[in-house]
Amino acid sequence: MSQKVFIGGLPFSTSTEELGQLFNQVQGVESVEVVTDRDTGQSRGFGFAQMATSEAADQAVQKFNGYSLGRRTLRVEISKPSAARGTGGGSRPGGGYRAGGGYRGEGGNRW
Repeated sequence: MSQKVFIGGLPFSTSTEELGQLFNQVQGVESVEVVTDRDTGQSRGFGFAQMATSEAADQAVQKFNGYSLGRRTLRVEISKPSAARGTGGGSRPGGGYRAGGGYRGEGGNRW
């Protein structure tokens, strides 16, 4: 089963092609992507690699976590499923900014 790997700490000048060349040192790379800002196209400093197996993902983490690239240290880890990352902003469950507008804090609605 394939496994996604998070790659943080990328130099902002790193392209998807450069990241692919680096990660191809490990067997089992299916794809890589540097995440970019949708408005400017500038790198956001992180990306993902899709690995063919969980063993390949573990090898990528072992090889590249702590790796120095362009004077920055990479943070490479197994990507967590979206639901495992939490509910969003705020310090309490359900807190933070909401699509309907306004901030949900003490006392209910602001308006």
